[in-house]
Amino acid sequence: MSARFPDFRLGKVLATSFTGTLSERHGDAVERIPTPERLLDWLAVSGLTVQSCTTAQLERARQLRESIHAAATAAARHKPLPVRAVKVINECSVQGRAAAVLTPENTRQWRTSSVEDALSVIAADAIGILAGERDGKLALCASPTCQAAFFDASQSRTRRWCDMGTCGNREKKARFHANQRKTARSAE
Repeated sequence: MSARFPDFRLGKVLATSFTGTLSERHGDAVERIPTPERLLDWLAVSGLTVQSCTTAQLERARQLRESIHAAATAAARHKPLPVRAVKVINECSVQGRAAAVLTPENTRQWRTSSVEDALSVIAADAIGILAGERDGKLALCASPTCQAAFFDASQSRTRRWCDMGTCGNREKKARFHANQRKTARSAE
């Protein structure tokens, strides 16, 4: 992966990790898949390796990403899912021919030969989450500049941050410094 692009934020849930390829949506947005090659990088680290990607396929991937984000955000807010988002997710789900295979290590591995195959796996994962088939809940990051949808599978279902290493740490650090300034002013 090229050092000139921002790192990927990889989570344990494929669909919401994919929505994280555009972060800081309510601040200075960071596009983590700006080129077809970068999408190939993300797919590879996510176990969905394909050999090539066109600009049109990148645009379709971004369309799927935004559709998953819109649907997940609506679900987290207990609102109806956007019809257009559901349409895109369903279309992507049925367009691919990915196959799940069992490895000798007893893990699932995806066989994908095209971007459409990879997008179908991501869309199917989103469908499972949105349909409530997984143990957990959709939530929105508490960071005002992020507000990313994430899947909370913690035992208490009370996670506040999409990623503790970035958003959570940044917010806790800001709160700590604000308290330090407040304490310093009180001591004067």
